[in-house]
Amino acid sequence: MSERRAAPTVAQVVLGRRLQELREAAGLKREEAAHVLRVAPATVRRMELAEVGLKIPYVEVLLTTYGVSVAEVTAFVALAEEANRPGWWQRYHDVLPSWFSLHVSLENAARLIRSYEPHFVPGLLQTEEYARAVMDAGTVGQDHPDAVSRHVALRMDRQKLLNGEKAPHFWAVMDETVLMRPVSIDSRVMREQLDRLLEAAESERITLQVAEFASGPHPATNAPFTLLRFAEPELPDMVHSELVTGALYLDDRDEVALHLEVLDHLTAHAASAQRTKKILQEYRDKF
Repeated sequence: MSERRAAPTVAQVVLGRRLQELREAAGLKREEAAHVLRVAPATVRRMELAEVGLKIPYVEVLLTTYGVSVAEVTAFVALAEEANRPGWWQRYHDVLPSWFSLHVSLENAARLIRSYEPHFVPGLLQTEEYARAVMDAGTVGQDHPDAVSRHVALRMDRQKLLNGEKAPHFWAVMDETVLMRPVSIDSRVMREQLDRLLEAAESERITLQVAEFASGPHPATNAPFTLLRFAEPELPDMVHSELVTGALYLDDRDEVALHLEVLDHLTAHAASAQRTKKILQEYRDKF
């Protein structure tokens, strides 16, 4: 039986979906595919859902059973071997929950990331000191200094994707509460964080908006969430929403469409990107 990995890579998600498509195109049920491998149907299901690594001998047998040509099998296996290599974030396995590992993997593959944040500055834009102050408050469920430092280091590493050659467009809407919430008794922390946001607001790859108090309630007041869009046609838009002990990953078309509609309404409701720069500067001037 395939061993459960700490977290799937996006390539595993894509190839798992492709395996499912090939099985269905061959007219086989999971039980029939499992019979060929002499394993439980759950093993096939876990491979298709990227809950385990892609075991190469199983992949070769399944593809042959599905009528895939030798050349296509060779190409698929090469992709599967590459997909099974751990992502850079796996070096943080000691503090990184498996449910969030998937988010980091998806984040690194996205071409568009749209986020709503009602409580804190989005993690991808936090300064090191702001992130530490937030985590010191216990928001990651850890209060040991070493664990907090590891979480901060991971967050700083995640931010590198915004500066890469294939950086996604990051579009975030923050409630005005974010700018008013003190995370440290040291005003320097918030001052430097606002400087970071003002800098980010000038980037062509980043769009920032603030949902002002004066504008009243808006359709996204329930909880923070992130919508990710990918270049790979095999990957649909996905929505990630964190819970206290885990996360939700939604790819159902109707559910994603509803979240997208909420984001569209929210961005129309919030201050424009230009107005947001003025708001950020006004708060910065208070420090």
